[in-house]
Amino acid sequence: MSAEQQRIAELEAKVAELEVLVAELRALLNRNSSNSSKPPSSDTATERALRQARKQSQRTKTGRKPGKQPGSPGSTLRQVDNPDVVVRHQPACCGGCGADLAGAEVTGECRRQVFDIPAPRLEVTEHVAETRRCGCGRRTRASFPPEAASPSCWGPRVKAMCVYLLIYQHVPAARTAKLLAAMGAAVSVGFVAAQPARSAEQLTGWLTELRRRLCGEPVLHADETSGRVNGTLWWLHVCSTRLLTLLVAHRKRGQTAVDDIGVLAHRHEHSTLVHDRAAMYWNYGAGHAVCAAHLLRDLNAIKELPRHANWAEAFRRMLLDAKATVETATAAGASGLAAEQLAGIDTAYADTLHLAMATIQGEPASKAERAATNLACALFDYQPEILAFTRDFAVPFDNNQAERDLRMAKVHQKISGGWRTGAGIETFAHIRSYLETARKHGQNPYTILEQLHTSAPWPLPT
Repeated sequence: MSAEQQRIAELEAKVAELEVLVAELRALLNRNSSNSSKPPSSDTATERALRQARKQSQRTKTGRKPGKQPGSPGSTLRQVDNPDVVVRHQPACCGGCGADLAGAEVTGECRRQVFDIPAPRLEVTEHVAETRRCGCGRRTRASFPPEAASPSCWGPRVKAMCVYLLIYQHVPAARTAKLLAAMGAAVSVGFVAAQPARSAEQLTGWLTELRRRLCGEPVLHADETSGRVNGTLWWLHVCSTRLLTLLVAHRKRGQTAVDDIGVLAHRHEHSTLVHDRAAMYWNYGAGHAVCAAHLLRDLNAIKELPRHANWAEAFRRMLLDAKATVETATAAGASGLAAEQLAGIDTAYADTLHLAMATIQGEPASKAERAATNLACALFDYQPEILAFTRDFAVPFDNNQAERDLRMAKVHQKISGGWRTGAGIETFAHIRSYLETARKHGQNPYTILEQLHTSAPWPLPT
């Protein structure tokens, strides 16, 4: 080989190496919430517009116009039959001749109702415990209710409002104290900050019962997200269903944390666990379903690599077509797909998988190439778990239930920057579990917090 030919070969090898590097850097630069685990809040305005356009293109065409559909219930503010206050207004004089209308005949009425919140006012209730003497000579004093714990103390509604604003509405402690002071309850910031821990102490038995209920659910969602505690990394784990939410804070992310939570290891043998294919979840039981929304994000990232664009797009379309087939059958009232429909989905999966496996032959040249290879192998290994939503309509297409249950923890961290202590993040998780589960059952979060401080926790429905 001449020196010129050798030089050409070296340059060609260098160009190939640089092309791989450029593809990897381009994929890294193009990362957003639609093709990675980055949160939507990190997207630029252009990326948000593209994400919205992509969502529109992926929606199943229904032929319906946007907005409220005919026959669906409205939310108009309607008048009530028994208002609290009635104020009558009389015309002073005739609009024609100007005569005085005092005592004139009433020929008609027009009613309008104004809905408003009562002006905040502090209410003081004095509890008097009488002491009575029996005929035997012994004196007995009546017991005070639990809220009257000292000669002067704040009541259950004030305590409930502290926890509601701190944990449910993510209001800082100092601003919570100012708001309550404006309502007539001049509490200290220290008093406000102490209420969540005192509330969480009363939820120990309730959380034990919640764990027991989750173990028997037919479909269970699991996920985790990071949390910052005084600059250190913690993890917030969730086990949830459509009606139950258990949020747990832990120092670890993997199997040690999941074991400590004590739900997945004891779940019903015929239940299905929906997750994002994190390694630790595969160690619990036999029934699993992979979140297809995570797969779609991964496939969007793989599409950025020219060599893998065809099979990634084909797989993405196959998953969306299967989802549309299930949605159509569900809307028609079917309890499952027909045998020919399932066979068609399996054939499409196999054809697309064959294309993927043929493409990934050879040693991956970069980190992005290895990600493509790993995803193709996962699609090969977990076909039954990926298509579980086509076999059982109770199994969803995605793991959005768990992600929604984690969302408010991320909102809280975004507002406050994290938690100061481990006890603080654990308290947050306990109370959010209580509030979210009650909310899913149609309960008012503030009302059940007041109940917690008055009598006992809101009971889980049987």
